[in-house]
Amino acid sequence: MILSAFGATIVVFALSRAAGDPLLLYAKPGGYGITEEARAALSKKLGLDHNVVVQYFIWAGQTLRGDLGRSLIDESLVTKIIGEKIGGSLQLGFAGWVFATLLGVPLGIISAVRRGSIWDYLGRGIAIMGQGVPAFWIGIMMVLLFAVALDWLPTGTRGRYEGFPLAWGNVKYFVLPTISLGWFAAATYLRITRSAMLEVLDSEYLVLARAKGVSSRAVIWKHAFRNALIPTLTVSSLVMAGLITGSVVTEAVFAWPGMGRLAVQAVIDNDFPILSAAVLFWVGIFVGVNFITDLLYAVVDPRIRYS
Repeated sequence: MILSAFGATIVVFALSRAAGDPLLLYAKPGGYGITEEARAALSKKLGLDHNVVVQYFIWAGQTLRGDLGRSLIDESLVTKIIGEKIGGSLQLGFAGWVFATLLGVPLGIISAVRRGSIWDYLGRGIAIMGQGVPAFWIGIMMVLLFAVALDWLPTGTRGRYEGFPLAWGNVKYFVLPTISLGWFAAATYLRITRSAMLEVLDSEYLVLARAKGVSSRAVIWKHAFRNALIPTLTVSSLVMAGLITGSVVTEAVFAWPGMGRLAVQAVIDNDFPILSAAVLFWVGIFVGVNFITDLLYAVVDPRIRYS
């Protein structure tokens, strides 16, 4: 985890420098005519008068202290800007993960248990469509149908919380972006769960359990599903991290105030301090979730031990 985070900081720092001359980016409009005196003063202020290696350690030290710099647009603190947007991405990503899990995992189990039935063909059809249709297209089509044509749901934004957080007046803003974001993940869950269940259901110890008269419910849920949970758990960690960090398109389609939309605007504005902070946040999510998943393996499967 530490090595991954260290490597990610090097990549982020290198890409931030590749965005252009920091002196010209930090200079106000008309900075391309900056004087040598002003250039030297700005270079010293930003620590750019050192070599690249020293610059990296200065930047890394500031980052560890929570100093992510200031926006190039309005000189606002990057930590403040990121803090205002993190909540929206975490909420949408978690909602998408819950939707994907509750839809994909049960359908994967049913598809495996009822192999060759109409439920199996339906599940496989949903998996193919879910992984083949782009998220932005699903989002636009749902907006046209449920928001424009039927006027059942809002077209976008997060709305304003009023009263109980899970009241329909608040939840309705999550419906369309959650489905759009979680549809691909649900298809992934379905396919992985079905494959893992089929592999376990054909194993000898389950055949022996059935021969001993163990009920079908116990065979499926107590023995088969628990042993097939390792691949699903692995995918679950990647799905959760991916939904939180990969909601750029969904946030753009639904005008959702989150990290993805902030990153898109930072790219347009060439505001690399904000973009670097967003990437570091996403790296932290991936590294942290994968670390927790590794620890959960031993809980799910007692055969796994960590020394």
